[in-house]
Amino acid sequence: MSSNSSCSWPDQPGRCDAILVTRRVTASLSIVGCLFVIGIILLFRKYKFFVQRLILWLSLASLCDAIAYAMGDVHERGDPFCIFQAFWMTYFDWSVLLWVSCICFNLFWNVIKFRKTNHLEGVYHVVCWAFPLLMACIPFSQGNTYGPAGVWCWISEGYDHMRFGVWYGPLFAILFIMISVYIYIIIVINKRAKMWTGTYDPEAERRKALLKEDVKPLRIYPFVYLALNVFPLINRIQNAASKGDKDNPIFALALLHALSSPLQGALNAIVFGLDKETVSKLNWVQFKAALTRNRGDVKIYEPARKPVIDASDSSDSTN
Repeated sequence: MSSNSSCSWPDQPGRCDAILVTRRVTASLSIVGCLFVIGIILLFRKYKFFVQRLILWLSLASLCDAIAYAMGDVHERGDPFCIFQAFWMTYFDWSVLLWVSCICFNLFWNVIKFRKTNHLEGVYHVVCWAFPLLMACIPFSQGNTYGPAGVWCWISEGYDHMRFGVWYGPLFAILFIMISVYIYIIIVINKRAKMWTGTYDPEAERRKALLKEDVKPLRIYPFVYLALNVFPLINRIQNAASKGDKDNPIFALALLHALSSPLQGALNAIVFGLDKETVSKLNWVQFKAALTRNRGDVKIYEPARKPVIDASDSSDSTN
């Protein structure tokens, strides 16, 4: 590591190495996890279902985000690769956040209103892919504030207003809304579960089926995102509040930040893999059947047909 590098602890470069290794390991786990989720959804054609498509798009965004985290290294200011990494990370951080928000929005309408949001899928794509591009371009408005940000590349140190304007300010607001909605959804689900016990009501059964089909597969993903953002938020708040302090940044917080930020894809894969319907397909028989089906080699069984006897032929034979 060069002496003029952007390491936050120039006298203890081993700390920067530890953070870089931690980020790369967790990012690699997320890359593998995202590929697993995407592969299973495509292999078993689960993408035909709207709920599974939401998971698919979240996994795609998380995969690209994990690639950005895996790029992490100590760079010089003005390094084009560093700027690219920072832009890429900002874009896909936003994309992941918005896909999680869409999942939370979908859960709200499923649970509270008993309505599906399939018709809004096109809107979800516009919001989750186009809006991040706008936010990722804002740091260029002040002559490019992207650059080394400690051990990785993002919005450079000294531009706290840009960091909080582009990311942490909106993140605080969205997380607050998501937490409130998530708690409300859990309360409503528990309350309705008690109301539905002991009696048979066709409408209640329909609503229970909706919850099982659309809510159950998605309900954990927002919680995973919320949990993983605790340490990054604490670390950035501490960085901004203790600016100029000789002990800023705190190594333990920076390490926890590096550990948790790239893990979205890995934990999503665990949640996805624990789903009973998914678990039932994770065996060689199911894999072989899916591969065969996707190659178009499945032969449809048709009962043997009896030969059709022409009436004229039968009459001729009698003569």
